[in-house]
Amino acid sequence: MKNIKTVYDHIHSNNIKTAILVALFPIVFAALVFLFVWIVIPFDAAIRTTIAVALPIFVICLAWMGISWAFGDSMMLNVANAHEIHNDNKQYRDVFLTVENVALAAGLPTPRVYIIDDDSMNAFATGRSPNDASIALTRGIMKKLNKTELAGVIAHEMAHIGNRDIRLDMLLITGVGVTVFIADILARSLMYGNMYHDDGRERENNMAAILTMVLLAFGVFNMFIVPILRMAVSRNREYAADATGAYITRNPIGLANALRKISTDSRVECLDKNKSMAAVCIADPRSPREFIGDLMATHPATQSRIERLESMIQ
Repeated sequence: MKNIKTVYDHIHSNNIKTAILVALFPIVFAALVFLFVWIVIPFDAAIRTTIAVALPIFVICLAWMGISWAFGDSMMLNVANAHEIHNDNKQYRDVFLTVENVALAAGLPTPRVYIIDDDSMNAFATGRSPNDASIALTRGIMKKLNKTELAGVIAHEMAHIGNRDIRLDMLLITGVGVTVFIADILARSLMYGNMYHDDGRERENNMAAILTMVLLAFGVFNMFIVPILRMAVSRNREYAADATGAYITRNPIGLANALRKISTDSRVECLDKNKSMAAVCIADPRSPREFIGDLMATHPATQSRIERLESMIQ
């Protein structure tokens, strides 16, 4: 008989995945810097350069991840231009009642509720723990889904909260943002150096070559390695949240129908260019032109998710 994973199993699994990801990011980054720098300088010099580059960046990343632990949820909500709504507003009273009922069914504290002023259909959850979690819903998803479907979406997000996915997502998004920021600084430094240094001086040319290799390492890391590491856990987490959400509401068809509707209009304009936020939403919020195929997709195929949910119907 196959063992059924409980919410505690998912929490334990995500804690292990968080530790693995935190370890893999610096290891893979350092390896990339070394390999690229080794192309232009000897082995011993490449090791020294890698240490000189990697250690300060690790310190910066750790400091930034500490900041993200304290303020990451606010950062994500600000990126989405989300603003908090309250149950004293008649317009959103039914939404609040649904959130409270789902939270009660999930055995979790009621999260704060935010609205994203966009007529598309999408949602995400964030926070350090269930005690300070938030759920953000687009205006469109509130209007276009019926109560059963909206309850399914909220239950999906409550599952992410209960499984501690929100902590992992918050650290990933804010942590990756640091490497992108540093890569931009390096690119500007390289451009500035090329404009003003004397091309006839060998030392400056060597430094420019090394800086170029480091920048290439950043590019490969941000464009290919980070998505692969993030994808390694994101798809299974979406399936787990779908299943847990269906269990919370006892109505898998509600979430299945919601996903079917959401797939027709999930683009959120303010998140269109923010690749790091794509993984936290219930569906990819980017324009279809941004998609690069199923191999690197942040979410499982919607039809696959729907089929799994429909298979749960007794």
